[in-house]
Amino acid sequence: MGFRFHNMISNTKQILKLHSSFNRNQQKSVPKGHIAVYVGDEEMKRHVVPLSFLRHPSFLDLLRRAEEEFEYNHPMGGLTIPCSEQIFNDLTARLSY
Repeated sequence: MGFRFHNMISNTKQILKLHSSFNRNQQKSVPKGHIAVYVGDEEMKRHVVPLSFLRHPSFLDLLRRAEEEFEYNHPMGGLTIPCSEQIFNDLTARLSY
């Protein structure tokens, strides 16, 4: 009886851990057709942008700068763009029209 109860508690803990992990991953999910990028001078903020932005010359310029500064070693674990958040927001607002 004690062995069965211990297994039930262990299984419940595993389920709760998986559920918690799933919820964290859902919050960081990226919709189809989009990419997450990290932007900022000091504090990096995560932005999700459409893949279509990757073809725009202004956005490509930011990507070239990211390649020059970080190569393939991005400190945030994702694509990091080295510019201020204000510049990035202005650019993405213009590209959204």
